Amino acid sequence: MIDPDTLQAGLARVCARAGLGVLSGAPQRLTGGAVMESWRFSAGDQPYVLRRAPSLAFMEGRPYGHAIEAALIEAARDKGVTAPKVAAVLEESDGLGSGFVMRALPGTADPKVILGCDDPAGLLRQAARDLARIHRLRQDDVPEGVPVMDYHAAIADLKAQFIEAGGDRPITALGLKWLEDNCPPEVEPVLNHGDYRMGNLLVEGSHLTGVLDWEIAHFGDRHEDLAFGCMAVWRFARYDHPALGLGSIADYVAAYEAEAGVTIDPARFRFWTIYRTVWWALGCLKMAAQWRSGADRMLERVVISRRTSEQELDLLLLLEEDAPEAERARCLQPRKETANEPTGDATIAEIATAVSEWLASVKHRMEGHDRFQLAVARNALGIIAREQELDFSGIDSKDLSEFFLSGDDSLKTKGLLAKLRFDALEMVRVDSPKYPALAHARKKWTGEQ
Repeated sequence: MIDPDTLQAGLARVCARAGLGVLSGAPQRLTGGAVMESWRFSAGDQPYVLRRAPSLAFMEGRPYGHAIEAALIEAARDKGVTAPKVAAVLEESDGLGSGFVMRALPGTADPKVILGCDDPAGLLRQAARDLARIHRLRQDDVPEGVPVMDYHAAIADLKAQFIEAGGDRPITALGLKWLEDNCPPEVEPVLNHGDYRMGNLLVEGSHLTGVLDWEIAHFGDRHEDLAFGCMAVWRFARYDHPALGLGSIADYVAAYEAEAGVTIDPARFRFWTIYRTVWWALGCLKMAAQWRSGADRMLERVVISRRTSEQELDLLLLLEEDAPEAERARCLQPRKETANEPTGDATIAEIATAVSEWLASVKHRMEGHDRFQLAVARNALGIIAREQELDFSGIDSKDLSEFFLSGDDSLKTKGLLAKLRFDALEMVRVDSPKYPALAHARKKWTGEQ
């Protein structure tokens, strides 16, 4: 993380250069943000937010930088999208790396707060409205450099990422093969936000006040943006409200169609749901490599990498719809718990638990981003403890992955779906035992409440 003095001095230079007024007080790191850093600060009695990359190395390989992202946001505002106003783009002389400053907007991006709003149906309609407005933008409306998605090339890129990461996750391999076999024909591209979901929407009460995080915007199929926000991971605690955790997909699509004047194709919607689930599974997996490389040594990176198993569970729930009835009906037996009381010196699991309990005892001394990091650290220690206690080797299997990538109708293989189900349940049980889809899958596959 950037040194506080460097941050303060750099922001003072930005404020002076952009005519924002005198910087006042210390910048505060905002929680959330799986990729970029966000810092709130005040200048000239106005609140602002700095959005920056954790390092310049972190920006390598991206299709465009923060200057184009800032221009995209301004173009979207011009089309009536509820987006923040960009105040300044960082320059090399600022000493803050890559990023931009925007005016702070009222509201919160915290899903726990937003999903408890008084009018979720109204908020869902507002989200559909703004998404339709984003999709009105065409290439002539935005700066050069925003990529146009080639569907087959995008799938090939995911496959290359998978091989580079070891090529040993069978469920992800199964998803990649399904994408190759079911890729739809391309349609007229529209601007996709790329990350339109709960967590990137700013809300005050039940009113949408800002659409954030535009760094992976691209031109492509409108169904991709619609499907992404309906993935299980972005429903948070409201698994039974598939559209952004706010309502039904039918209501979301109806509101979108009314604003956009188009009809949504359920088959294309399903394709892009599966595509983005594979995409995010690999995105999570890649976080570990980013941490190892030194591009970003934040604790969140290694912990997010273990959320790959969440996406594989969701992916299997989607893909099993194509399996034969006999395989789908094959019920798993609930896992038999073994109670072996440890003796002698402390186990790894006990040490991790002890450290976690101590961290909990000092939580009240923390605030802001440090308090958030403490929660992440406790999650990491929980993974260590559960993995040691369950003694589960995981679902890594290169041979099975290669079978899926090269095979046809793999889910017809007797008992294979049952094995994948068992492995997926066990991995999420280690990595994210409170993940809402886990309870749903366990009930569906084992009958266990």
